[in-house]
Amino acid sequence: MSQALVRIAAGWLLGLMLAVAAAILGINVVNNTVASPQQPVREYLDALSAGDGGKALGLLRATVPPSNAAMLDGTALQTAASRLANVTIGDPEERPANQVMVPVQYTIDGSRLSTEFILEKTGTEWLFFSTWAFVPSQLPTVSATVVNASEATLNGVAVNMPGGRNSFAVFYPGEYEASLNGEYFAAPATRATVTSRDVPAAPLNLLTEATEQLRKDVGAKVNEFLDACAAEAVKQQKLQPDCPFYFASTNNVDDGTIKWTITEYPSISIEPFDGRWVVAPLDGKAKVEAVQQSSFTGAWFPLNEEVDFSFTTRLDVAGDTIKVTPLLSY
Repeated sequence: MSQALVRIAAGWLLGLMLAVAAAILGINVVNNTVASPQQPVREYLDALSAGDGGKALGLLRATVPPSNAAMLDGTALQTAASRLANVTIGDPEERPANQVMVPVQYTIDGSRLSTEFILEKTGTEWLFFSTWAFVPSQLPTVSATVVNASEATLNGVAVNMPGGRNSFAVFYPGEYEASLNGEYFAAPATRATVTSRDVPAAPLNLLTEATEQLRKDVGAKVNEFLDACAAEAVKQQKLQPDCPFYFASTNNVDDGTIKWTITEYPSISIEPFDGRWVVAPLDGKAKVEAVQQSSFTGAWFPLNEEVDFSFTTRLDVAGDTIKVTPLLSY
């Protein structure tokens, strides 16, 4: 064979070897990138960030447990994922049964956390490219309770809380925040971080309190009742009216001179009790003025006394309507 033919053959062989090497390198690159176990994890995290619960659920190959599904899509899901920062997807680590573990590290509120995803090899495409999928699982849940309320806000979404409690299916990783910000009742926000399907999240317990607006509105109704009662007592010229306050005297009182005024209105305290909201006993002071005649000397002299009084009420709240019913005992 001539030297020219040898050089041509050698050139073709070198070209073939380079092509094979490039193909192998290309296959390895693809298997380590778009066909790697990290790719389904990357797509899953992107779906969470987009609030696409349907895609995330399909990628995770997860079933939804019996629970409320309000956190599995849209704003609630986006909010949960938005609290993750500094996200890094680690290298896969081999596990038995043709499975791998892909670690994901991130921070939430400055705390460094991690989640481990288990994936399995499901086959190959085009003879060379590996295909990976999450090992099927079930979504975790987050439980929530609220005192004396039937609704709350979870990750910016209004949710029903029948009997003051509910359970919500959630994706992971993510953070879930519950709060109650009503006109009359509110609760400080509380958060739960979900990092795994296997580690139970802390329950979201909302400790509801009466708002200042409720105390103000209840106080206005109590004051209105006392003022009306005092006015009626003056109209009827009674020292012992059908009111929380009264004055006992053995002297005769000049008709037309009796005057009642409230000198100290009760302070309002509202607390939960036995599934209801109750107003603490209401204490105040009233002043009675009149002209009275001594039953011993017959002399007339002024009556000017301040008396303490106390009574209880029943509070009923329906939406933005409140009803305060005085409970008087005579």
